[in-house]
Amino acid sequence: MSDTTQEGAIAVSAPPSSDDGLTSAELAAKYGLSVSGARPGLGDYVRQLWGRRHFILAFSQAKLTAQYSQAKLGQLWQVATPLLNALVYYLIFGLILGTRKGIPQEVFVPFLVTGVFVFTFTQSSVMAGVRAISGNLGLVRALHFPRASLPISFSLQQLQQLLYSMIVLVAVAVAFGSYPRLSWLLVVPALVLQFLFNTGLALIMARLGSKTPDLAQLMPFVMRTWMYASGVMFSIPVMLKDRPAWIADVLQYNPAAVYMDLVRFALIDGYGSSNLPAHVWLAALAWAVLLGVVGFVYFWKAEERYGRG
Repeated sequence: MSDTTQEGAIAVSAPPSSDDGLTSAELAAKYGLSVSGARPGLGDYVRQLWGRRHFILAFSQAKLTAQYSQAKLGQLWQVATPLLNALVYYLIFGLILGTRKGIPQEVFVPFLVTGVFVFTFTQSSVMAGVRAISGNLGLVRALHFPRASLPISFSLQQLQQLLYSMIVLVAVAVAFGSYPRLSWLLVVPALVLQFLFNTGLALIMARLGSKTPDLAQLMPFVMRTWMYASGVMFSIPVMLKDRPAWIADVLQYNPAAVYMDLVRFALIDGYGSSNLPAHVWLAALAWAVLLGVVGFVYFWKAEERYGRG
């Protein structure tokens, strides 16, 4: 269509478009457009993660190598740090406060070292999860990949670090009279279940930490309280025998205590099944599945919001 103006010029007006009156969503649907970084379906998300499995493994290994790259002792700190913590706890709690009450000396030292190493696995996974998104915003904003790769990778990093520590743990167990036997194989399923639990918890903390960076300052106090309530340096049934039974039950069935007890039972000769709560393997499986599934779905639901201001 054309119209003549007062100066004699011809103005051309565009014909009405078929897109007039369509909403943004309708236009996107008409031309096959999709939101950049939109959350995929849960099944597609799992497939994307599986496709990034090599990245997840390589990223965790790189982080593990870089963690102590500036230290002269390098990777030895992976073992030395929890071992020094165990030594401090032994001096304070074992010798001064006498928390090894009811536990023979040859059992208490591997009992304590196992508790410190296994709890540190969960503690480090949680702390790394809190910063998984907020501490890697450059990577999150620059590249398109399933964001769950980051907290999963950090949990895998802590598992690799624990495996290095297991060398020292085995040496301590043997030094105090616990020699290799078939029950040692139970360490494998116990750590696999703990890894699933830790990963689910890291995914939850990653989502919370992505919007509340101050959570990283609060979590050390939460984790320290959890450690003291989980029987890292004392036997829960022995120390609480004069208290109402439900208190000991609550503390023994908390996931940190469950996984520690399973590894202790597997490695330490003097730590028998009488020290374990009933149905402990079922409790370990339930915690792993519950936190693993809930944590993964909870993180996935906010996938498109990570890194967006």
